[in-house]
Amino acid sequence: MSPDDIARVAHEVNRAYCIAIGDDSQGPWSEAPQWQRDSAISGVLAHLVNPHTPEESHQLWSAEKVRDGWKYGAVKDADKKEHPCLVSYDQLPLEQRVKDYLFGAVVASLRDEGAHTK
Repeated sequence: MSPDDIARVAHEVNRAYCIAIGDDSQGPWSEAPQWQRDSAISGVLAHLVNPHTPEESHQLWSAEKVRDGWKYGAVKDADKKEHPCLVSYDQLPLEQRVKDYLFGAVVASLRDEGAHTK
């Protein structure tokens, strides 16, 4: 699978998880804004080069957001570039930390699957 394909799957897993915890703010990949797609692809590429712990994954995501002008905000607001998860990993609620575990697991699974099909 290409990094774009893996990012799409990771996004859809994240979206399903969000729905399960009562967060319906994530749309399908086909409707995701380009900044959201780019963020997922960037995360996939980072994991493909060097698998990261969930904490490292969060740190990479946070650093990318800050570079792109995002800051902490109590409510996610793409127009204002504010996000409630722009805190240190240990300050994230458990349900948010789970997303970093899931992302890494999806990338590892699909990376390994690609290696077996070649």
